[in-house]
Amino acid sequence: MTQLILPINRRDHIKGPRNAPVTLVEYADYECPYCGQAYWFVKDLEQSLGDLLCLVFRNFPLINVHSHAEHAAEAAEGSAAQGKFWEMHDCLFEHQQALHDRSLVEYAAEVDLDVPLFIREMTAHRYSDRVREDFLSGVRSGVNGTPSFFINGARYQGSLNLRSLLAAIEQVADGA
Repeated sequence: MTQLILPINRRDHIKGPRNAPVTLVEYADYECPYCGQAYWFVKDLEQSLGDLLCLVFRNFPLINVHSHAEHAAEAAEGSAAQGKFWEMHDCLFEHQQALHDRSLVEYAAEVDLDVPLFIREMTAHRYSDRVREDFLSGVRSGVNGTPSFFINGARYQGSLNLRSLLAAIEQVADGA
């Protein structure tokens, strides 16, 4: 079974209690249609499981397939620097069909960022190294497509739907 190589740490984007019985790490691409579908069932998981779930998001832009994915990931990281990662994360997935630079600036305003700072950082690709770190950690963990999930450090290999993922999480939680 494939394991998560890079342990969860302070550089990660974490939602939920760090000491939850189940930690779900997602490697995703903001432009990937399958990640767009997974976004909605992960939201359902968060609601259903509440404090039983710690969610961790890591960037895995598939730049050979999705031309806007890397810049969208940089936009999310720029938003994180302003304390608005999850707001931008949600906005990017909810507007997945419009991820060109002009739209990213609109989303920055929508989530109440310092837009001039955001534009300067995006133009300078200030967060490209951070995105690359996530990507490489995924490669080292055997990620070769998106979305990819790890439940308590073990790669989830089941179907990408709410019912299957919830069943796998519940199985891990019962054994925890």
